[in-house]
Amino acid sequence: MRYFVVVLIFAGLLRTASAFEPFDVNDIRLEGLQRISVGTVFNYLPIKPGDRITKSEVKNAIRVLFKTGFFKDIHIEREGNVLVIFVAERSAINKINIEGYDAIPKDQLDSAFKQIGLVKGRVFNRSILEGLQQELQRQYYSLGKYNIKIDVQQTQLERNRVDITIKLSEGESAEIYSVNIVGNKKYSDEKLIQQLTLAETSFFGSRNNYQKQQLAADLEKLKSFYLDSGYINFNIESTQVSLGPEKESVYVSINIKEGERFTVRDVKLAGDLILPKKRLAKLISLKTGEIFSRRKVVDSTKALSDLLAENGYAFANVNMVPDVDEDSRSIALTFFVDPGRRIYVRRVNISGNIKTQDKVVRRELRQLEGDWLSTKHVARSKTRLDRLGFFSDVSVQTKRIPGAIDQVNLDYHIVEKPTGSLQAGLGYSDTQGPTVNLSITQDNFLGTGQRIGLVFDNSSVTKQYSFNFTDPYYTQDGVSRTVSLSYREVDAEEADISNYSINSYGASLSFGVPLSEYTNYRWGVKFDSTEITTGATVSQNILDFVEANGPINDTFQLFGSWSYDSRNRRIFATSGSLTSLSGEIAVPAGDLEYYKTDFRHLNYFPLGGNVTLAVNMNLGYGDAYGTDSVAGYPPYKNYFAGGSSSVRGYDANSIGPKDPVTNDPIGGRVKIVGNMDLILPNPFVEKSGSTRLSLFLDGGSVFEDASLIDSEEFRFTTGIAFIWITPVGAMRFNFATALNEQVGDSTKSFQFSLGSPF
Repeated sequence: MRYFVVVLIFAGLLRTASAFEPFDVNDIRLEGLQRISVGTVFNYLPIKPGDRITKSEVKNAIRVLFKTGFFKDIHIEREGNVLVIFVAERSAINKINIEGYDAIPKDQLDSAFKQIGLVKGRVFNRSILEGLQQELQRQYYSLGKYNIKIDVQQTQLERNRVDITIKLSEGESAEIYSVNIVGNKKYSDEKLIQQLTLAETSFFGSRNNYQKQQLAADLEKLKSFYLDSGYINFNIESTQVSLGPEKESVYVSINIKEGERFTVRDVKLAGDLILPKKRLAKLISLKTGEIFSRRKVVDSTKALSDLLAENGYAFANVNMVPDVDEDSRSIALTFFVDPGRRIYVRRVNISGNIKTQDKVVRRELRQLEGDWLSTKHVARSKTRLDRLGFFSDVSVQTKRIPGAIDQVNLDYHIVEKPTGSLQAGLGYSDTQGPTVNLSITQDNFLGTGQRIGLVFDNSSVTKQYSFNFTDPYYTQDGVSRTVSLSYREVDAEEADISNYSINSYGASLSFGVPLSEYTNYRWGVKFDSTEITTGATVSQNILDFVEANGPINDTFQLFGSWSYDSRNRRIFATSGSLTSLSGEIAVPAGDLEYYKTDFRHLNYFPLGGNVTLAVNMNLGYGDAYGTDSVAGYPPYKNYFAGGSSSVRGYDANSIGPKDPVTNDPIGGRVKIVGNMDLILPNPFVEKSGSTRLSLFLDGGSVFEDASLIDSEEFRFTTGIAFIWITPVGAMRFNFATALNEQVGDSTKSFQFSLGSPF
């Protein structure tokens, strides 16, 4: 292609050389322009009217115009004293069509085309096609697709335009058929191959596809394995990748030199130890006499830097200097600490809060003005703002102050999101049946951070109307106050419990007291009036209670709870834990005297590879006290087990004691339920915050009394659970199998709910 252009230029020069003798140019006329403007050509043309030109100036003008890349042919003629320039424009790219791509995203291909100049509207140069072939091969070869076939078609259009159609046949990815490690003596081939992702097989036994980037990552893993095992002189001598004749099989050979294992001879701290030496030394995980580990060196260095940053030394440097003794195969480690200056925060600036009051944001901050800069407090402040739910994005920047060597400003920028909602919807639950709900909430009322909610829920089991108002900062110390009013109707027969219904109304006042960053205590008082209406076939425990206490009972309750919550997210958490202990007691001022206590512990254990183990335990106990402790405990306070939010795979409320006459479940005063979920990577979307798939193991039951707890009454299930958070609520799908089903049990292998609380 380059030779063709040179020939064109040379031909134009020869053609022009004999066209005229030197003369004074009175005017310049351009012929053949279609898309390119006259002004653009004159900007490049080195000849102007009034110039006296010779053959050399004409030759130079042709070279300059060819160099622009706009033209495929140029020649110059003379008509009197007018210089006439005839040009033939190159075609412009009208459209670029790509067909047959799957392995590479469209935006990535577009970016690659842009780098080589293949862009809609630009001048089309055939040399671009060479770069196109090379770029596509590079992209696909990096993914292990060596059978890529590329067919580029050009369609000439009117007005000197061209359509480019790129048809791809990606072919199959080359698979890893063998990985051979040469030079290993300290570890077996099997042990080393376990460190390599490319050498693994899938769950179904298929081979992995070869990718150049993954091989580089595997080589780094192999190096880290040896360095973490004390082999400080380990080296990868060479790597050979061979491709089979069919271009669908890859053979990898890795040549290594292990060296000898080194131990730690001594560990020292040096430099400006601005913090107590003992406190710093505890953060160094390497000890004298143990095998050297690079990972422990990195972790120790980071821990020291983090501690200094938490105490105001945000720009501290911690470096490990090794002293290697080859003869004794030992290494002495010296951690040099340079804390630098302690940095203070002059101003904390808040921006982006159009609606939210400034104090609402500032009261969540743990980094204060005038105090030293603590990275821990800065990060915690951002987390607290994120957890408010008022903002779609929170960012923080640390900016040095010109002329001040030890002061910075902190700039928090927030992006507000709508915090009020009017929601109405339909749903379905295996415990409630079809549901209709309407809620009006405002989580950031008038920008004050206060919450107001009005809720209406209507299902075949429950009708509930409630109003609540929460002030999260009722006091400056962060004590919250919540006022609630509610009315509730429950049809127990529709819930497959027994033939009775409950109407109740009540009001409550509660206060929440933060004990620490993660711990909260709540206490309050509540009045509740409940009426029981019995049917013809009601269970005996309901009849006994109504006979002893009457159909209407008013209670005055004191309640409280303690919770510790360190989860990274409230929905779809992947780390941290939640522990709560709550209780309520109906005091003698009312018609009933009873108490209930509930305990819950939920823990998330990250296992790596986007796999998390979640373990949940729910315990409950209730009883009556006073003169008649047998009949004084209300049966509508009983615990029930079974259903999608309890022991999955069993019908709602079906596990536990039953009435001997009606066979209706009557629940119990003791509850023991446990759940274990192995949360798996999302099989549908690589990263999604709206879906979750897990394998589960559930177990539990309820008992009439603690003395009647019997291990044979526990029911266990296992299965697959899928949750999808949609605009209309949470959709839950459970596929379960009962592991110890007994005669008379009511199981359900598939359960579905929509719009149920998360």
